[in-house]
Amino acid sequence: MKVAVFGKQYKSTFNDSIIYFFKSLNQLEYDVYVFETFYNFITEKTEFTPDNVNLFNEVDCEQGKFDLIFSIGGDGTFLECAALVKKCEIPIVGINSGRLGFLADISKEEIPAALSAIHKKNYIIEERTMLKVTSDPQVFQNHNYALNEITIQKRDTGSMITIHVFINNNFLNTYWADGLIISTPTGSTAYSLSVGGPIVVPGSKNFIITPIAPHNLTVRPIVVPDTNELTLKIESRSKNYMATLDYKSEIIEKSVELKIKSADFKIKTLKLENKTFFSTLRNKLMWGFDKRN
Repeated sequence: MKVAVFGKQYKSTFNDSIIYFFKSLNQLEYDVYVFETFYNFITEKTEFTPDNVNLFNEVDCEQGKFDLIFSIGGDGTFLECAALVKKCEIPIVGINSGRLGFLADISKEEIPAALSAIHKKNYIIEERTMLKVTSDPQVFQNHNYALNEITIQKRDTGSMITIHVFINNNFLNTYWADGLIISTPTGSTAYSLSVGGPIVVPGSKNFIITPIAPHNLTVRPIVVPDTNELTLKIESRSKNYMATLDYKSEIIEKSVELKIKSADFKIKTLKLENKTFFSTLRNKLMWGFDKRN
């Protein structure tokens, strides 16, 4: 099996786990490729050099396609891994080097069991919707996709931003707020959730439109099918506004309109058979930890 390993950084408490991880891949006789900057971090951080590995800096969909790619870190690292994979349809395995995440849902204690299950092919592949952002001019260039969300935010700390939202050119609403989040079901448990948005099960084929600190308290989050195209028109006292696409941010002239629709490809995630979205939800949000339940 040909596998890739992507990551950025981790705390010293993960040192033993990363050593075990690479030694296990070696014992399984996998053909292992490590993201070069992550490899450099490992050798400097742990004073451990993984044996029998190759280095890579980008994923080529045509040449040398990987069977799967491990994302080691948190959910933010997973998002960057998804951007690296893009249309290549390589399943991503999320190993969390810190606290339990929604995407990186395999803890360091579960690494031995996870590697065994993957080797025995005891897993399922889930597909996650990506959203695509276009504009004239194109502000995010070739990195105009997001697994979680796009966020529009004001730059002037003293005033709100005005965002006119259209669905298939039909006017939905004008939002006077600090900003607006358009998220996928995957992103419903991220920034959108923290400002009162609903939890939406992955695979629901929806966009969630969630205002950030709206001026009108009657304006609530709304869920719409992702078969629609959304158009955002911005007004602001500032000359520009900030748009964040997962972990990528751009300062954009307020005259630039954004169009959002579902991408024509999906990100594949590898899930162990004993791991479900609902079990992760219970653990992450500590549902049932109340002794009264």
